[in-house]
Amino acid sequence: MLRNLMTAASALALAACATGPDYAAPQTPSAAAGKFVAATSPAVDPLAPVQGDWWRLYDDPALDQLIADALAANTDVRVAVARLARARASLREVRTDRLPEVGVGAGANYGRLPESQRGPGAPREDWSIDAGLEVSYEVDLAGRVTRGIEAARGDVGAAEADVEAVRVTVAAETARAYADAAASAERIAVAERIVALLDRSLTLTERRREVGLTTGLDTARIATLRNQRQAEIPALAAERDAALFRLATLTGRAPADLPQIARERVATLRLDQPIPVGDGAQLLARRPDIRAAERRLAAATARIGVATADLYPRVTLGGSIGSTGPDIGDVFGAGPLRWLLGSLINWSFTDQARGRARIAGAEADTQAALAEFDGTVLRSLQETETALSAYARALDRRIALKAARDAAERAARIVRAQQREGQVDSLALLDAERTFAEAEAQLAAIDAGIADAQINLFKSLGGGWGTRAAG
Repeated sequence: MLRNLMTAASALALAACATGPDYAAPQTPSAAAGKFVAATSPAVDPLAPVQGDWWRLYDDPALDQLIADALAANTDVRVAVARLARARASLREVRTDRLPEVGVGAGANYGRLPESQRGPGAPREDWSIDAGLEVSYEVDLAGRVTRGIEAARGDVGAAEADVEAVRVTVAAETARAYADAAASAERIAVAERIVALLDRSLTLTERRREVGLTTGLDTARIATLRNQRQAEIPALAAERDAALFRLATLTGRAPADLPQIARERVATLRLDQPIPVGDGAQLLARRPDIRAAERRLAAATARIGVATADLYPRVTLGGSIGSTGPDIGDVFGAGPLRWLLGSLINWSFTDQARGRARIAGAEADTQAALAEFDGTVLRSLQETETALSAYARALDRRIALKAARDAAERAARIVRAQQREGQVDSLALLDAERTFAEAEAQLAAIDAGIADAQINLFKSLGGGWGTRAAG
């Protein structure tokens, strides 16, 4: 009986066809596949492929360890991995629709039969025990199950790409928090050097005041500048603490549990080699958010077929075999055997308007998914070009600020010597000291900005993950 049922099901399945459009991957603009417009700086290499573990370019073992900790314990990564596991479970559930449903049932009743229904010599009151096996199988004539599996596979692919996208973000933000903490420490050191320099100038000015070579006003002016620079240090310390607390959260720790290695670096992250960036074609193939958008489009396209299949009849083949008797021995022994083969057609032909509305909704979802894919492609190109441009401009700005700082340092040295010889007054020294202090602070700030621009660029490039996310 079961063999006959499966033979009929196989014959019908061979004749089945999947309704709805077959999915075709969307095309991206040909202009997006070439070299980046802003990849003109010697600090980037448009020919080298992007390195997956790009943070190793900084050659900082502490950063390597912190990012490894973050990828293993970050709560956002854990959420994304759990959602991937949920999508995979849904796919396994949908795949079971291809299999026949098998059920076993049994029941026992005690009752009295009418006289006309009793056999000769049979008791009027007795037990009736029934047990049987039932099998049913939906023939996927319209491809509802096939398209459902395609949609679930698309959801899994999108969830896998989402995990990669979260990992790219977590790696970048962990590096950023570490870089911010290190840059703040360096800026604190710069501020402390400036304060120490102003302390020496203040001491010299006070000595000159004591011998009548200057006035108390000059001393007050130098003291004011010194105190202003001193007041910047607590704000920088607060920025460093905030970066360290952020780093603790990113690595899945409480702030008190952050390892000491996270606090040891006191110099801004710097690169001594060009950043490999590749080209647009590599970017579009690498960015996980683009891959996720493409997989969601595939899932939405498949759901058009699911909705379309509901316009057609559903054919279910079924069969059962069992036995009924007054006791267990009769049921599983030589008792009377019954079996049944049949089919069921379920067709809501009077509700076509509702079905076509669902199709229209699925088509609208597909158009939205296509627009989202196109938007993701364009945003990825925009983000990368913007990051390249910002990095190049930051480097240009540093060159100018470095020259200004060096010139201000030379000028301050000259003015200090001239003041000691009585050639200039303390106001000239104050102006020179203020100019040097501002130039030194600006150079430290642009160094921090360059590290931030580098991390933005690495993040926009998509991380270059070479393997799919593990769930």
